Amino acid sequence: MLELDKLTVRSRQRVLVDEVSLSVGAGEWLALVGESGSGKSLLSQSIGGLLPAGIEASGSIRWNDQELMQLPARQLRQLRGKEIAYIFQDYQGAFTPFRTIAQHMNEYQSVHGEKDRQQRRQRNEQALESAGLSTKLLHRYPFQLSGGQLQRAAIALTLLLSPRLLIADEATTALDSVSGHRILELLRQKQQETGCAILFITHDWRHVRRYADRIAVMKEGKLVESGNRHRVLDHPRHPYTQQLIAAAPMLERSEPMLRSGLAPLERLEGQKS
Repeated sequence: MLELDKLTVRSRQRVLVDEVSLSVGAGEWLALVGESGSGKSLLSQSIGGLLPAGIEASGSIRWNDQELMQLPARQLRQLRGKEIAYIFQDYQGAFTPFRTIAQHMNEYQSVHGEKDRQQRRQRNEQALESAGLSTKLLHRYPFQLSGGQLQRAAIALTLLLSPRLLIADEATTALDSVSGHRILELLRQKQQETGCAILFITHDWRHVRRYADRIAVMKEGKLVESGNRHRVLDHPRHPYTQQLIAAAPMLERSEPMLRSGLAPLERLEGQKS
């Protein structure tokens, strides 16, 4: 579905991502792992043409045999959101404070060609319900939602048009462990329902062990190791991967503790409100 071939990202001073080649298959969950500054986010931003000013990419990014590096900006904007969607760590940045959740969702659909109001309203309601939220929140403003509710609203917005590739860049870093677990369960549910692929950028090896099909490890802009989850976690080959796994919390013990600490969603939201 997605194939990167010798993708290089550079600023005027230095190379930030150095000839990385990897692929993401349909329905696959690929975890991209590495310490801060390893180039993970820049790689993901390159896919959708979202690199900051002064940063340039070269190489090849193919999406279903379509070369994105040569795609005009207008066509790339249409592709972004409809077929390739992002969930960022700063989920609050997805919303304008003085616009309701419904207004955000209506604009998102309208930009991508859905003009029928009835269809937009039905999609809005279905998206919120699938994210475990009440449709009453459509008429609220972002500051009227709790942090967990707003994160799920951001995911509902991202999934509104059923994208084929979902890029989640440290999407749970700002959340507590229980809320983060619920968000990832929601993503896995949507993946199973729609068959979308997920490029999951994280530094949390617990999430990698639980959800990933394959793992790619980056260090200082280079891809140093990749393979299926069990091979990389149980038999890491590169010294850097071995170092990262050795420094992670004890994975086998963390998941039962997390599951035992789960509370009903309604109770959690009531506590936050």
